Amino acid sequence: MMSNPPWMYLLVFISSFSYIFLKSFQQGNVTHRQYKWILPTSMCMAILEVFMVSTLAKHGIGWLVIVVGLGGGLGSISATYLHFKYLVKEK
Repeated sequence: MMSNPPWMYLLVFISSFSYIFLKSFQQGNVTHRQYKWILPTSMCMAILEVFMVSTLAKHGIGWLVIVVGLGGGLGSISATYLHFKYLVKEK
């Protein structure tokens, strides 16, 4: 297993948080027909997905998998909360 520099864990956490945030946000966009947000969200997701895959391929998974999971879980919770708070109109 490769030894990763400490900054790599923070970078992977932020990337995972952001990527899963956008995936969850996109699900809300589709479900609630927020058409104007779908394309820009998809483009941001593509950038982060390529970055995440290339980073993990280059540095190995190892302990980074825990950081990816924590970032993803917190990103999903955050996106769901913010999407419903700011973009979904109550009936």
